[in-house]
Amino acid sequence: MIYIVPKPTDTPDDNSTGQVIHELEKAGAAYRILDLDDVDPLKSGLAHEVIWACGIRQNGHHFETLNVLSLENRVVNTPESIVTCACKVMTSALLIRHGVPTPTTLFTSSPDRAHAFIGEYGKAVYKPLYGFDGNGIRLVTDGGDLGEPPWYLQEYVWNDRDFRVFVIDGEAVGAIERVSDSLTHNIHQGGIGRPVEIDEEMRSVTEAAATAIGIDYCGVDLLRDGDGYTVLEVNGTPNWHCMAAPIPRLLAAFLMEKEREMRA
Repeated sequence: MIYIVPKPTDTPDDNSTGQVIHELEKAGAAYRILDLDDVDPLKSGLAHEVIWACGIRQNGHHFETLNVLSLENRVVNTPESIVTCACKVMTSALLIRHGVPTPTTLFTSSPDRAHAFIGEYGKAVYKPLYGFDGNGIRLVTDGGDLGEPPWYLQEYVWNDRDFRVFVIDGEAVGAIERVSDSLTHNIHQGGIGRPVEIDEEMRSVTEAAATAIGIDYCGVDLLRDGDGYTVLEVNGTPNWHCMAAPIPRLLAAFLMEKEREMRA
């Protein structure tokens, strides 16, 4: 049995969970919807099952419930990797540790360090620690624009587009280019996406990023940096808007494979 935690942000017109369920049904796979708000993880009765969290609410109850369920079940993605992706500082730390290209980054509560960083680069990109969908990201050119500490700042890499690459089980399987006139090219912020081919460097960088995080599947966001790519972030509950690759079918196949492994 595959237990499915639906993405809270699904809508009738944008139903990520439903797309994968459709593929599971076509394949004859058994599944059941799991409502984390209605589960006592200490008495769930679930053991040796596959649980797919298409998305969770950013609250302690959902995370802790999923975390406890992961003790006796195979949770995709793991709670640890979802939280790592949600925390930009930890994501940056793992990318740096594993030698994955990423913009120069500063995390600090020191005004002096923050002002020096902005002065060195002339401008910096401020990002909320736990933001999503491009919300709250802005360009700062003066320390007085920072607001309250702590601050997560990245060097500004000029661009007119970015890329999202979908990685499943360590393999890059689909990519889009997102273009907009704004600082962020996220589709939720008005970006326009179209499918693109995955070149070899894009493949190498995104697969290395997924490995560094230790995640089953993800969306890796990239910018061109000179002749190569640099990783902006890794998304643990990604959408696959505009991708030509059959992501729902590939995700369904991955879940069925994990379920077979549990039964072996």
